[in-house]
Amino acid sequence: PVITTASEPAGTNGPLMPEIHELAPHAVYVPRKGEVNAWDNDDFVAKVRATGRNTLIMAGVWTSVCVMFPALDARAAGYDVYAVLDASGDPCEMASRISLARFVQGGVKPTSTNALLSELHRTWARPEAAELGKLYGLVAPNYAAVAESYARAQQAAKEAI
Repeated sequence: PVITTASEPAGTNGPLMPEIHELAPHAVYVPRKGEVNAWDNDDFVAKVRATGRNTLIMAGVWTSVCVMFPALDARAAGYDVYAVLDASGDPCEMASRISLARFVQGGVKPTSTNALLSELHRTWARPEAAELGKLYGLVAPNYAAVAESYARAQQAAKEAI
């Protein structure tokens, strides 16, 4: 399940990126009433609980706010929480370092998009492996270059025969 939310979508924080719901049409949007911490919104927490899942993967605009506050509160509520650091950001490197330290202190697992994809992927023997490879190429252009180089080498070998 994918749950999205925004503290103030019609205000200075702006609306969600439309690509999120375009690429995850099953995503459920939970409106908030201005709460900075999504975990302070009862509707958001109820929607998370209704999934029946114990593991949460979180990302947001600012790692030190949008991800930090609900991730630490969800962890305190007993959830296993992963914070995808490169899918979020901060205004400066110091804020990111502080966020990382607070995540670790609070039991939230910091991760990257590539590591998360790989952890969920587990094996190239899956039928959707080629599609997963495309995702890796999106988050890691150097991986896309390796895959392209391999494909071209295979094509050249076939043509040489």
